[in-house]
Amino acid sequence: MSVSRFVVGVDLGTTNSALAYVDTGRGGDLSCQTLAIPQVVQPGIVETRPLLPSFLYLPGENEQPAGSLRLPWDAGRDFCVGEFARNFGSQVPTRLVSSAKSWLCHPGVDRKGPILPWKAPDTTRHVSPLEASTRYLKHLAEAWNQTIARDVADHRLEQQEIILTVPASFDAVARELTVEAARAAGFEHLTLLEEPQAAFYAWLDACGDKWRDQVKVGDLILVADVGGGTTDFTLIEVGEEHGNLSLTRLAVGDHLLLGGDNMDLALAHAAAQGFTSRGIKLDAGQMLMLGHSARQAKETILGDASQMTAPVTVLGRGRSVIGGTLKGELTRAEIEKSLLEGFLPECARDAVPSRQRAAGLQELGLPYVADPAITRHLAYFLTRQAEQLANRENKPKRKKAQAAGLPTAILFNGGVFKADTLRERFTGVLNKWAKESKGEAVRTLTGNDLDQAVARGAAAYGMVRRGKGVRIRGGTARSYYIGVETAMPAGPGMRPPIKALCVAPFGMEEGTEADIPSQEFGLVVGEQVEFRFLGSSLRRQDAPGTLIEEWEQEIEEMSPVATELEGQGNRVVPVHLHTKVTEVGQLELWCFSRDGKERWKLEFNVREKGDEE
Repeated sequence: MSVSRFVVGVDLGTTNSALAYVDTGRGGDLSCQTLAIPQVVQPGIVETRPLLPSFLYLPGENEQPAGSLRLPWDAGRDFCVGEFARNFGSQVPTRLVSSAKSWLCHPGVDRKGPILPWKAPDTTRHVSPLEASTRYLKHLAEAWNQTIARDVADHRLEQQEIILTVPASFDAVARELTVEAARAAGFEHLTLLEEPQAAFYAWLDACGDKWRDQVKVGDLILVADVGGGTTDFTLIEVGEEHGNLSLTRLAVGDHLLLGGDNMDLALAHAAAQGFTSRGIKLDAGQMLMLGHSARQAKETILGDASQMTAPVTVLGRGRSVIGGTLKGELTRAEIEKSLLEGFLPECARDAVPSRQRAAGLQELGLPYVADPAITRHLAYFLTRQAEQLANRENKPKRKKAQAAGLPTAILFNGGVFKADTLRERFTGVLNKWAKESKGEAVRTLTGNDLDQAVARGAAAYGMVRRGKGVRIRGGTARSYYIGVETAMPAGPGMRPPIKALCVAPFGMEEGTEADIPSQEFGLVVGEQVEFRFLGSSLRRQDAPGTLIEEWEQEIEEMSPVATELEGQGNRVVPVHLHTKVTEVGQLELWCFSRDGKERWKLEFNVREKGDEE
């Protein structure tokens, strides 16, 4: 594409979405701006807000007056996205889609099927996680075109360079579905960026040249990103090159479906005990309502130090309920105790998250992590990375604590960390570990707006791609492998063992290629087959062509790709392999026949778990 006038960053969030941009046509002013997003805030009333709540309300027939959900660009709209959807929809949860982003990364459901609102009656309207995500993004596109591009066709969003963020923990399928939603919403010129990196780019942009005053050579910076649906950890190292500070992303964490949604559920159960003590038993629908009310109570109390209590309400069932509403409350003490002890408990430096044995039969739903303790997941992440970081070549000198993998600085991101209490506990746990290791206390990097940081950082990264700003280096954050079925005969009822073949080493840079040396493999063509992809954030020494037999401890399996490669008849073709990481982070795996007359390509997005841009 030709260079667009605007560089746009889009944060498709679990709880809120946002859009930021840089207008390169403003002369020397390349500051990042945020879009005020028009949305329905009350029936028949449209106002702008800095954020678009990621909630979709699907009203039933005659539930809302005609025209009450209209927008400036759509007078006949029969659904609602944004503030009114969140507020009114919480009273009718079987008509409210929430946490669509979490469902989009759930491999156990049909993410293109009409499954949301989850557990809503068959008689109500349903959409897929993909469709819900599309509607959020399309609302942003429509809002942009209404406000920024109303009179200039070249300013329409589909003509601009767009950086869309995803969690570092999204798998390949979730990332591809996010791209599909973006395409359906009209996002043409698209690049993906992981949210922790976006937050760091926002910090760099906010600090300008003064970012170097907050860090020093040898610093290990932890980006702790806890949003509505996921928890992501990223480690970035400050080094020195030709007398200047440089930034390298060293490690990313694993998939953790853990965030503000889990906290809201925990608070809802705490509030439900208050109703139970009064002899009131809430049904499943009322518990859904209570979850939304608990979220509002949490935000009220944690956002205002003077608030000691906040109400929680649910609609009653039956004629005996006076006024049709059940009222209760959550206190500051209850909220802080639940969140601090349940989600940010103090723990040992070598703590390991609990792995509860799963029941034989489980109710289907979002696959939240078994252990909600974010601090234990942090300890496990740092412990697993410590040995790998210590064994690196050309690492900068640092104190003992940092040699053990402990960060010297932290950058917070995500709505959860808007609360002072939660940031202080998180920092306190890190400082306790540092003190035990005789290391320095962790410093907090300041300057980010936690609501807008990801969108602003995405726009800033778009400018970095144009040569304006500091780029974080690192290549792929994992080593990537493909499963190779062994020639060993299997026993009765057994499949042949799978070996892991390294096709892209850790740190492979975008725009580079590699041959899989002196090896041939048999490629099945002409029938439906499955390719198993694997990755590891721990094995940093494997070169292309390394074949690992016992891989289960350090290599994890990712989403497989089922396909049928074109070929005449069902046959096995001797091939050699060649890999390339494209400029936008796509891993291309090429299979070339021995005679060079045939070739096949498999694509797998190597940024699916937090790789650097």
